[in-house]
Amino acid sequence: MKIAANLSMLFGELPLAERVLAAKVAGFDGVEIQFPYEMPAIRLKELLERAGLPLVLINLPAGDLLQGGAGLAAVPACQDAFDAALQEALTYAAMARPLSVNVLPGRLAEGVSREQALTTLADNLRKSAEAFAQLGVGVLCEAINPLDMPGFLINTPEHLLELLERVDHPNCRAQLDFYHMARQQLDIVAGIQQLGQRIGHVQFADCPGRGAPGSGQLAFLPLLEALQAVGYGGWLAAEYRPGEQDTAASLGWLKQWRQAWPTA
Repeated sequence: MKIAANLSMLFGELPLAERVLAAKVAGFDGVEIQFPYEMPAIRLKELLERAGLPLVLINLPAGDLLQGGAGLAAVPACQDAFDAALQEALTYAAMARPLSVNVLPGRLAEGVSREQALTTLADNLRKSAEAFAQLGVGVLCEAINPLDMPGFLINTPEHLLELLERVDHPNCRAQLDFYHMARQQLDIVAGIQQLGQRIGHVQFADCPGRGAPGSGQLAFLPLLEALQAVGYGGWLAAEYRPGEQDTAASLGWLKQWRQAWPTA
C-alpha cells in the first residue's frame, strides 16, 4: 500500500509551495490537494518533480460547496458552471498529471428532487469519466457524512454503489473515506466488501475528532486487512487534522504502519 499526504489538511503550518517537499521528508509516497488551482499547474509540476512524488488526487472545482452551498455536480441549473469547472480541471490535469480527480456530489439543492439530482450527478460523472480517460486520469466520487456536511447527497457505500451503477463507466470509481463512514457509525468492513473492486481511492482519519490515527477510537487494522482481502492495491491518503501540534509531531502512526506493512 502507498500512503499519500493530503496537503490541504497536513503541513498547514507551511506555505503550500513548501508542503510537497515536507511530505517527502516525512516519508510519504505521494500527495493530494483538494483544490490546488490557486497555484499554477506548471509550478505544482515543478515542485512534484523536485520532490520525486506523484500527485495522487485533486478535486474538480465545486462552486459554493465549501461555503455551505449545493456545489455544482448535482444541480441541474448549474450545468454551465459545472462544464466550466470540468474544463478548468482538465486543463490543470493536463499539466499537473494527477492520478485521479474527485467530483464532489455536493448537497441536495433547494427545489430539486433527489432523483433529479442523482440523474444530473450521474450524467456529469459519466461526462467527466469520458473526458479524463483521454488523459489517463481516473474519476472518483466520494461519500461524505451528513453530520459534518448537512444535506450532502451521497453518504454511504450503498449510495456510492447505486451511483456507480447509474454512471456505468469503467473510468469512474468510488472514493472511500474511513472517517466519513465512522462518523455515521457504519460498518466500514462491510462497506469495503460491498464496494470491492469499485474502490478507486481511500482516505482516512481517526474518529471522533478527525485527528491522526491513534487519536480516536477507530481500529484501522481490520480495515486495511479488508482492503487487502478485496484486492485493493491503491493509495491510502491521510486526510486528518493534526490539531494544535505541527504535522511532524502527529506522524507516529506512519512509522507504525510502515513496520506493520513493510511492503507499503
